[in-house]
Amino acid sequence: MTTIKINGCEFKAEQGEYIIDVARRNGIDIPHLCYNERLKRIGACRLCVVEVKGMDKLQASCCTEVKDGMEIKTHTPRVIQARRMNMQLLLANHNLNCTSCKENLLCKLQRYASELMIEDSIFDSLNIEDATDDSSVSIRRDNKRCILCEQCVRVCNNIQTVYAIGLVGRGVTTRIGPNFGHTMKESSCINCGQCVVACPTGALTEKSDIAGVLDALNSGKYLIVQTAPSIRATLGELFDMPPGVPVTGKMVTALRQIGFHKVFDTNLGADICIVEEAHEFVERFKGKRVLPMITTCCPAWIKFGEQFYYDELNKNMSTCRSPQAILASLVRKYYAKKIGKDPKDIILVDIMPCTAKKYEILRPEFNGETDFVLTTVELAKLLKQLNVDFANLPDSDFDSPLGFSTGAADIFGHSGGVMEAALRTAADTISGQDLQKIDYQQIRGMEEVKEAELEIAGKKIRVCVVHTMGAARKLLEQIKNGKSPYHFIEIMACYGGCIGGGGQPPPHSREVLKKRVKALIKVDEGKKLRKSHKNPAVIKLYKEYLGKPGSEKAHKLLHTKYFKKDYV
Repeated sequence: MTTIKINGCEFKAEQGEYIIDVARRNGIDIPHLCYNERLKRIGACRLCVVEVKGMDKLQASCCTEVKDGMEIKTHTPRVIQARRMNMQLLLANHNLNCTSCKENLLCKLQRYASELMIEDSIFDSLNIEDATDDSSVSIRRDNKRCILCEQCVRVCNNIQTVYAIGLVGRGVTTRIGPNFGHTMKESSCINCGQCVVACPTGALTEKSDIAGVLDALNSGKYLIVQTAPSIRATLGELFDMPPGVPVTGKMVTALRQIGFHKVFDTNLGADICIVEEAHEFVERFKGKRVLPMITTCCPAWIKFGEQFYYDELNKNMSTCRSPQAILASLVRKYYAKKIGKDPKDIILVDIMPCTAKKYEILRPEFNGETDFVLTTVELAKLLKQLNVDFANLPDSDFDSPLGFSTGAADIFGHSGGVMEAALRTAADTISGQDLQKIDYQQIRGMEEVKEAELEIAGKKIRVCVVHTMGAARKLLEQIKNGKSPYHFIEIMACYGGCIGGGGQPPPHSREVLKKRVKALIKVDEGKKLRKSHKNPAVIKLYKEYLGKPGSEKAHKLLHTKYFKKDYV
């Protein structure tokens, strides 16, 4: 341990820590735009400069390691003057029409410019061309709002290993985008949206469907909405609530208030997904099909697999649809008939944590069952546009018959949750018992790769949970080369799982993600029913409509196929 001083106060720090990390841990906010605790440090924005006693030049706090006895000043006149000049340079090539930007009031650049009392740049703009790219179904790119912090490039290339974007051009013409003049649609982009989460400005945003949903709300058609497990633990942050505060009841009330006739819970789809997936895994485990089996709830991972590993791993991928796609199928095929509605007269909107869901609903095998996807961020914008006083709303419950779920469905929202939920059901099936030990601590946590060996009814099952595609790629290479020791693998593209999805409010630290995870686990632990196959609504659906897990009808409505995807 070392002792340093920041603004005259003593703090303990680990050897090798950086100034900005020690400051943030102790509640000292140093402006930063290119820094991200998970990414390689490049010191590009120069907003985080500080004075260090004994050093003539200002130091970038994101790249300067602490040393014992170091004395640091974060807000001296010299530091503020340097930050103001650096901000002027950043704004020189930035579109300053903030009110038309999707990130207005959420933008870190806007916030820091305001704090530094800068309204305009004193420098001439370079008039950057190639301003916008709307080709992707999930992500919009606007280079005139880009500050070249490279967070998106580092996430895409170093964390996700997708390499869809990079630095293009040289010198003052440098910009960010796909190589060789290609569009986002033509690139290897998997629509995960991690670049959107990383972007501190409005250069990368989700492709908005708010206008389409507003039209739907005034269409006179029967409106149904479903909400994903993770957003109940994140939506409140966009209404100034602390991270990790579940807002399920308020969310349901708000959606009814703005005009939806039925509010269903994607959690029910998650419970059904687990019943089908656990059945599929048990069949594979008994020796009838290929192992390891890989979960397929994440559409970004699916596109990654179809692009890079289809030939080798297609047979390892579970055929189960995602919970969203399962519930969409049931709304169109089961619920519409139950209430005597023509499916064409129903508009279905899905509220998801994920930009890749916008891509998923357009897959031809899903037959256009979902009309629109709104991300968590988009839902908050919609509610604010319609003047919903979210924080003061009363709680209400989801609608029947597609609104009841178990705790197993809630934990779908974080890395390891799908595996844990599946093991609760698979273990009961394999053992033939109602097992009481259902908390699998070994596969919880924020580590990118988590593994465990479990013994169920005398049989050893080796499982692995991985999040981020860079970490997943290493596992996929093992499978490809016939060296995987696992029976069952969960893959999520986004860091932390869906709670860190591309459509979520940006989590500015790991601590925020941990609080979101804790909230979902607490919801799970607070429910009487914590195994998907115990859900009475699921039992009723199988009895009345689906038959049994893995039945012909279940396969037709709840399962899917995968196809090799090409990219430029």
